Amino acid sequence: MKKDYKTISKTINLTMKIFWIFVIGSMFGFFAEIIYGAVYTRTIIIRQGLVYGPFIQVYGMGAVVYYLLIRKVQEPKKAFFSGMLMGGILEYLCSFFQEIIFGTISWDYSNLFLNINGRTSVVYCFYWGIIAVVFLKVIYPWIQKMDKYTHKKQVKIATVIVMIFMTIDIVLSCLAGIRQDERHRNIQPKNKIDVFIDNNYPDEFLNKIYNNKKEVKH
Repeated sequence: MKKDYKTISKTINLTMKIFWIFVIGSMFGFFAEIIYGAVYTRTIIIRQGLVYGPFIQVYGMGAVVYYLLIRKVQEPKKAFFSGMLMGGILEYLCSFFQEIIFGTISWDYSNLFLNINGRTSVVYCFYWGIIAVVFLKVIYPWIQKMDKYTHKKQVKIATVIVMIFMTIDIVLSCLAGIRQDERHRNIQPKNKIDVFIDNNYPDEFLNKIYNNKKEVKH
């Protein structure tokens, strides 16, 4: 019984840790995009991955991948090349499924050297590799210290609240993206949920939030 309890406790703590890594990574991506835009375009551009909150989830997923990867790869050289590979694959898959599900893309590297269908490129894979090394040397040691907080009641309550918010945010964002694609294909709302989405998340609202996305011709 004690062994089962410990296993369940470890699973819960790992789930909480991975969730917070995703949230913090998503927030990091939001601010990183602002800084990147300010440096290269000298303008402040606010980009979001979800309809509510400072989140860009591809960075959050990348952070989770890094964490799971770095737990097994402790050498900076291996972390760099593993990060390049995993980051490139993740970026490609996110772009691919965004196009399939929502009919849009948020980045296009077709003009870059050695790109793969415009979804990722050697240059950005190199960036993913650098981030992996930084993650190993700077972020991972800090994450290891999270273990002493995950068992606390306040942390568990906060995790549940944020999980509920993120779930609602992600579901609404997906439904809004799907309906926008359907509207552009002249598909009428089929139920009350579609009507709710059309009324509360029109094109003007979504285009302001997702200002870097491009519609893909069907």
